[in-house]
Amino acid sequence: MDNVSGVQPLVSVIIPAYNAEKFIERTLNSVLSQTYKNIEVLVVDDGSQDRTAEIVKSIAELDQRVTLLQQPNSGVATARNLAIQNSKGEFIAPIDADDIWYPQNIEKQVQCILNSESSAGLVYSWSVDIDEADSPTGEFRASRIEGEVYTTLLCHDFIANASSVLIRRSCFDKVGGYDRSLKEQNGQGCEDWDIYLRIAEHYNFRVVPEFLVGYRKLANSMSCDYTSMANSRELIWKSIREKYPNIPAAIYLLSSSSFYINLARQSSRHGKHKSTLFWLFKSLQKEFVTPFLRLEFYILLIKSLLKIMDRSATALIWTAHNAWVNFKQRFKSDRQAIAINDLNNRLLKTNFKVLAESTLHRLAPMIFGTPKSWLIIVNKNTGLCQPINEP
Repeated sequence: MDNVSGVQPLVSVIIPAYNAEKFIERTLNSVLSQTYKNIEVLVVDDGSQDRTAEIVKSIAELDQRVTLLQQPNSGVATARNLAIQNSKGEFIAPIDADDIWYPQNIEKQVQCILNSESSAGLVYSWSVDIDEADSPTGEFRASRIEGEVYTTLLCHDFIANASSVLIRRSCFDKVGGYDRSLKEQNGQGCEDWDIYLRIAEHYNFRVVPEFLVGYRKLANSMSCDYTSMANSRELIWKSIREKYPNIPAAIYLLSSSSFYINLARQSSRHGKHKSTLFWLFKSLQKEFVTPFLRLEFYILLIKSLLKIMDRSATALIWTAHNAWVNFKQRFKSDRQAIAINDLNNRLLKTNFKVLAESTLHRLAPMIFGTPKSWLIIVNKNTGLCQPINEP
């Protein structure tokens, strides 16, 4: 895969790492095993108190493409910004320190963006959730949304993780880096959504419709700090409404309600059923109609209520709930790992979700408008439309 000059462009892989000793070696191995070889890898040790730096140093001694940077614990946004500042690549490829890439991820992303128009600033791949053993759990993110995506992205974060994108360096020159102020306001968790939105204001998005990223979802990971993520999203929405005072309120309500249902879904997957009910209630507080139109809302509600009732009832019979859990586990067969290739078949069976997202992408700008339309106001004196200052 060559560009016009016949030289592969340099890709700078940036990895923020905090107490990542458990998975950082696997993450780095997946990066260094990419079929696309012209990469540099910048790992930022964000004040870890474990063996993260030691592990990275040992790998850097074997592969000169790896560089270790260190900083006091300052958060993921500051760590990514430090890596970008020290990088040299034409493209930036972030990956979290517990995720993995499958071998052709960078190759196919670079090929996609080089074959796209210059207005394409970001390309993303499909991702699958993986467990501690790197085995797919069956959950995945697959979307075919491309082009001008800002309004759609406001309604629904169809990328949904930090490890699936390749971004032109020029995008950061245009919109700035990751927002480190979110951590200072107790709002970590949606830095990725924020940078994607700022890029989408000026650039088109492209997609590689293949499962090329393993997204690790563990109960104790930062992606499961739902309260911080909710705060993060509210802070981002505050800045959006300040930037676009004419943005329809319905977008915020629908987006927030959908986001809370997503948090409820994640809580349910980790067995946090009271938390599931809390986020379902929050979704209703934001927007009362749409949740009742979603089958998933009823499934999560009924499942959580039954699980809570089951736990309360068995507590009267068993001296410890753990005994009941162990008892039931004896009659459960081990869950079979799902191969990456099998997910394509599963996607075909559930392509109504992909179709629904594509439909939303087509309809959202027509229903809610675009940033340009939100910067138009009506002069009360003349009755004429006029632009207001762009952000």
